[in-house]
Amino acid sequence: IFFILRKKDSQVTFLHVYHHATMIFNWWLGVKYVAGGQSFFIGLLNTFVHIIMYSYYGLAAIGPHMQKYLWWKKYLTSLQLVQFVMFLLHTGYNLLAECDFPDSMNAFVFGYCVTLIILFSNFYYHSYVTKEKRK
Repeated sequence: IFFILRKKDSQVTFLHVYHHATMIFNWWLGVKYVAGGQSFFIGLLNTFVHIIMYSYYGLAAIGPHMQKYLWWKKYLTSLQLVQFVMFLLHTGYNLLAECDFPDSMNAFVFGYCVTLIILFSNFYYHSYVTKEKRK
């Protein structure tokens, strides 16, 4: 919504819409039907990633003079990808181990993380790898 209000339509990508539209549904589903400690790891890790991410956005919002301090943007995407891989390992382990958390939900989270890794990897490639090749 903020991108649209600021007329930054180019930042409203499929990745952005997919991630935010599905994330709210996924968390609602998890909290409503399979609440418990299983989701704690994912929520905690995601919170730390978002603290770092919104620190970046906060600095960027201060103005153009902050650009010299924002050299680490591509590392945010790397951090998100590492986070999703950790989610895969977590849910993958739970699929193999005896766990009270439903296998169907673990499989759903596993599959969802695969889609996020594909989309975020594509974003990383087009945003950073191809731009570095052009230099």
